[in-house]
Amino acid sequence: MEFDVPVIDISSYVDLASDAERAAVARQVDAAAGTVGFMQIRGHGIARSVLDDFAATLDDFFALDPAIKQRYRTAVEFNRGYTPPKSENLSSSLGVASATRMNDYFEAFNVGTTTADYPDLDLPAAAGYADNVWPAELSTFRQRVQAYFAEAARVVRTLTTIFADALDLPAGYFDHFTDHSLDVLRMNNYALPPGTVDLDGELKGMGEHTDYGIVTVLWADQVPGLQVLGADRRWHDVQPADDALLVNLGDLMTRWTNERWLSTLHRVMPPIVDGTIERRRSAAFFHDGNFDAMIETLPSCIGAGSKYAPITVSEHVQAKLAGSRALQPNTNAQREAARVLSAMDR
Repeated sequence: MEFDVPVIDISSYVDLASDAERAAVARQVDAAAGTVGFMQIRGHGIARSVLDDFAATLDDFFALDPAIKQRYRTAVEFNRGYTPPKSENLSSSLGVASATRMNDYFEAFNVGTTTADYPDLDLPAAAGYADNVWPAELSTFRQRVQAYFAEAARVVRTLTTIFADALDLPAGYFDHFTDHSLDVLRMNNYALPPGTVDLDGELKGMGEHTDYGIVTVLWADQVPGLQVLGADRRWHDVQPADDALLVNLGDLMTRWTNERWLSTLHRVMPPIVDGTIERRRSAAFFHDGNFDAMIETLPSCIGAGSKYAPITVSEHVQAKLAGSRALQPNTNAQREAARVLSAMDR
């Protein structure tokens, strides 16, 4: 079967539309989630001005002097602030060693939901609701990032509304699993100064991994680099279509659906032009669910029996982060590890 990441217009869920129009979209999402685990969405409703301002402020931050960016590095367990190049290894989140001889070369800046976002709840900062850090050198950074964060949060909640329809669940089914969701926006920069790395063919911008939570919305340049593992066990290049956002499912949705839907392995390879790495930017909005939500097989997906034991969002996400950020191999990801090992030689 030919590899394809379908483009789906979700505007019927953003605007007023008929039940029939929405049902058609839900069927398309179900098909993409069950065959590729990736899709591209149009009609998401994010204004071009918000996207342009966000891209510009991302450029402003990553253009800062490395010593300044280092000021915004935080402890790995908080998943906030700056991540310098070659300090993480995403493959470790799967419990396998990376195929590279060094850690991933991307740099990143993370912001997310905090305890202050839910003042009526007693949420532990250490469980994923840590405070954000904001670069004082950039006067518009916080405003522009928060504007995009709010829009991405709206989009993921539109998607979970579609998911409930696609999975034959009651309207609003996911709301009580996500009403104080661990949401993280990771802004990535794939570029290094000349001479900092040996381009020996094994370098990876981001190692093979699956995303951790419910669903990820990705804004990205139309620059090569992202690769998705297809059903043929081969890596396929994926670039966003004009005006589209990339969407992929995370491990928690795979557990919820009993593998009816896929959390597909993906990676970022360096786009090398004339011996140098071409710059690539992306921003992934991770919608992980409430830290205390219990994830167990959905009633519409049990079939012959559940493949996964129940687990809380926090238990799952913290084990994954200990792998990627603290470089402690995840010993609870056997099914994902088997998939990445099968693709190592492809």
